[in-house]
Amino acid sequence: MSSLTFDNRPGVIWYDGEMVPWADAKLHVLSHGLHYGSGVFEGERAYGGVVFKLDEHTRRLHESARILDFEIPYSVEEINAACNALLAEQGLKDAYVRPIAWRGSEMMGVSAQHNRIHLAIAVWEWPSYFDPAQRLKGIRLDIAEYRRPDPRTAPCKSKATGLYMICTISKHAAERKGYADALMFDWRGYVAEATGANVFFVKDGVLHTPTPDCFLDGITRRTVIELSRRRGYELVERHIKAEELSTFSECFICGTAAEVTPVSEIGPHRFTPGEITFNLMNDYLAEVQPKSAAHKQMAAAIG
Repeated sequence: MSSLTFDNRPGVIWYDGEMVPWADAKLHVLSHGLHYGSGVFEGERAYGGVVFKLDEHTRRLHESARILDFEIPYSVEEINAACNALLAEQGLKDAYVRPIAWRGSEMMGVSAQHNRIHLAIAVWEWPSYFDPAQRLKGIRLDIAEYRRPDPRTAPCKSKATGLYMICTISKHAAERKGYADALMFDWRGYVAEATGANVFFVKDGVLHTPTPDCFLDGITRRTVIELSRRRGYELVERHIKAEELSTFSECFICGTAAEVTPVSEIGPHRFTPGEITFNLMNDYLAEVQPKSAAHKQMAAAIG
């Protein structure tokens, strides 16, 4: 990964409809989004020059903004086109794509109904989220102190910037202990997710994953569920109690950045990455690769 800081890189950022030199893509210190967390974002990956499930990500961005009571002044189609144009402008094929929208600096206070809504998109090279060698053995997760809150207290269905504060705190704490990440429970004590990825478990050949009723039903999560069905795996979405962790044989997390990553430890609990985990890991990598029209027609004909 590049050692360049994220405020000073070559190339451009798409900012409110224009390609702006990377170092000039700035916002005012009194922007509402900075002070009150009134921003929403997406994390996307491009493979071979094609952003995986771009339209789905952009529609979620719009919905996240609606939940935070603002409207992004660019259509889904315009944002999709901007992402593709930026990839071409940066000359990148395999890249991470980050759109973000936020309230500007016209008013400073909790209420900011008339602030301008800004949108920026950046793309950069970003290889594996975790060390590649460690991924194959399975990463180690700590158990986070903070919990996913009751949905009556936070807009949990929005990919909102402020909701990631406890994720940063939890990941920092885990890394200081030598772990790669942390598993978060919800306010009831059920298993929720990692700091930036959903989680799956395997027991007696059956996949188990938490019900996403207080955290995002991730796009990668839904992709993995579809891939598991293609494999004919039985999958159960349910509330998973903390004391059940020791009963599972395999565990993996998934997300746009993490892709599908095996887990070997969660606190005192041990797992052995196995056939189901590696099959879905490989299936996901195959799924995200862009397919030619001829390939798609052949796949459709095969059924």
